[in-house]
Amino acid sequence: MSVETWTPAGPALLFCPADRPERYAKALDRSDVVILDLEDAVAAVNKAQAREALIGNPVAADRVIVRINPADTPEHRRDLDAVQSTAYRVVMQAKVESAAQITAHGLPTIALIETPLGAVRVEEIAAAPNCVGLMWGAEDLAAGMGGTSSRFDDDEPDTGAYRDVARHVRARVRLAAAAFRVAAIDAVHIDIADVDGLVAEVRDAVAQGYTATACIHPSQVEHIRAGYAPSADRVEWARKVMDGAVAHEGGVFAVDGQMIDGPLIAQARAILARVTQG
Repeated sequence: MSVETWTPAGPALLFCPADRPERYAKALDRSDVVILDLEDAVAAVNKAQAREALIGNPVAADRVIVRINPADTPEHRRDLDAVQSTAYRVVMQAKVESAAQITAHGLPTIALIETPLGAVRVEEIAAAPNCVGLMWGAEDLAAGMGGTSSRFDDDEPDTGAYRDVARHVRARVRLAAAAFRVAAIDAVHIDIADVDGLVAEVRDAVAQGYTATACIHPSQVEHIRAGYAPSADRVEWARKVMDGAVAHEGGVFAVDGQMIDGPLIAQARAILARVTQG
């Protein structure tokens, strides 16, 4: 089946445990989109309770994604059945490793790329007809390779930065999403107190054209929104570029001493699209 293009209501996607229904409305109030989590945020003994809460406590369906368990787990089919009993239709499937794992159910799916096999098959997954987005996960990826951390430690150069494999997967996810025209969601920044690190990663995500960034704490939302909102100077530049493109009918021209051609016109269009998104 084919599905319509999906775009989040804004750039800040906040995880919320599905077994905590008293947090649903608060999470929606604080973020652009809420990811109601049936996977890692819920203990095994609470999975059934989380599905019941999902069904029994409906909130704005157009601003909700439901994270479901991986295809090779007993919880997967139960999660799908629960989602079908709600108005929610966009799911985020954990640890996707093939296109078949999401086409089997056909729901509009954000494929979470967080295993080595998923990473090397990301293009195949992005091409699936019901894939509407890609997200990647750094810590599961590191664990799946037998590693101990996705980032450099405090006593190493580039403290806090992603190690090479994580950076590679982050870039590959972005490329695959762009190639197949699906949304790209950047990974969570798990160090809640590290505001500077979060801000730097958001800026980098925006520069690479990521659609949104996921987060685990409401305090991170404002920094994500601010990072995705272009500065007044960039908006002014983009408007000059688009005005010039119209005046010159697509030919090469200059704005503030800078030569403008096709790629820069596309960048200006992307900047103005983020104004609309915000």
